[in-house]
Amino acid sequence: ILLTSSSVAVMFVMSGLVPWEYALYFFCVCLSGAYIGKTRIDSYVKKTGMSSILVGILATIIAFATVGCVVILFTNLAKVDWCLDGFKAFCTVKTEEDECPASRLLLGAEVFFPS
Repeated sequence: ILLTSSSVAVMFVMSGLVPWEYALYFFCVCLSGAYIGKTRIDSYVKKTGMSSILVGILATIIAFATVGCVVILFTNLAKVDWCLDGFKAFCTVKTEEDECPASRLLLGAEVFFPS
């Protein structure tokens, strides 16, 4: 996980999408938060002997992340009048197309089950 997340962070910094100062700041915040959290959880598990708490914490994080992604998805779709743009390229080319074609609207089952 560390390798993939750090390589993606480097890609965003090198492409100019994220200022390197922000990336460095958030790296330090995440590193210190992870270290503090790991030491506190390890001491709690050592004190109580309940190693199952790790599974509960992980399941909670995954559940909140999943709910958050679904909320963000529906919020962003509502902002663009439920127009599914599909996957976008890493570098987009601007066009003069302002309206959403009917083939990309998420209004009926025709989008998922074409005739």
